[in-house]
Amino acid sequence: MVISTNTRPTVAKGEDGEGSVQVLQDSSLKIEEGALVIAVYGKGGIGKSTTSSNLSAAFSRLGKKVLQIGCDPKHDSTFTLTKKMIPTVIDILETVDFHSEELKPDDFVFTGYNGVMCIEAGGPPAGTGCGGYVTGQTVKLLKEHHLLEDTDVVIFDVLGDVVCGGFAAPLQHAHYCLIVTANDFDSIFAMNRIVAAIQSKAKNYKVRLGGIIANRSAETDQIDKFNAQTGLKTLAHFRDVDAIRRSRLKKCTIFEMESAPDVDQVQQEYLNLARAMMENVEPIEASPLKDREIFDLLGYD
Repeated sequence: MVISTNTRPTVAKGEDGEGSVQVLQDSSLKIEEGALVIAVYGKGGIGKSTTSSNLSAAFSRLGKKVLQIGCDPKHDSTFTLTKKMIPTVIDILETVDFHSEELKPDDFVFTGYNGVMCIEAGGPPAGTGCGGYVTGQTVKLLKEHHLLEDTDVVIFDVLGDVVCGGFAAPLQHAHYCLIVTANDFDSIFAMNRIVAAIQSKAKNYKVRLGGIIANRSAETDQIDKFNAQTGLKTLAHFRDVDAIRRSRLKKCTIFEMESAPDVDQVQQEYLNLARAMMENVEPIEASPLKDREIFDLLGYD
């Protein structure tokens, strides 16, 4: 894929702190204030896509119009919502030589479970571009086609750990960031870096920490220790329930699984989380730890 010179992203230096080099988003392409915008982050492989899709489904069950945007070149964020791997925004733009005016909404927006609108932003080929550019182009398309005007909730599902400013680009649009973590050192270490990224973005953007989602963990003792040190708060706890794993194998959300005590409990936890995000969420002021401090707190006895 070749990006023409007139579509290359503008890079801003120092926008988010000393030494920062970021993809500069067009200020006219902000998502409407009426929509609740959530960015879901966490260590790679921690279950962000499953969590995001089930949360989207929960919002839809509460009668909300939901849009989920997958921000991973793997483009499987919306897999359980649509039952298939949908084409990415970048792939579709390439077919029209990046002339977005030639596209129709049906070319890049797909309807999933219970009416959830699904988009996979995709990503540039490895080593050749910036994830921030992809996020910007996706939001630009949504604005051009007026697809955000009646949306109640927008969920960005963002790949892996925050490794550069481009992958942090969804934070420029979000109101809240939810961090998915397991009760282990590596997940919490990644979470600490994400907290630092949000703290940096919050200086110039509206994004704030919403809280933690504990995932695939029977206990939360390590998460609780980290929360106590940093000021974070756990909003939901999803244990390592086999029904969640089986739902992904069946290409469906947890809300489509046959009723059983463990399934019903997980569904209710997602509905409670969605209600909390709509009604009771409060910004969290948290202080990330230095790497050495995390090792002293959790790493070794």
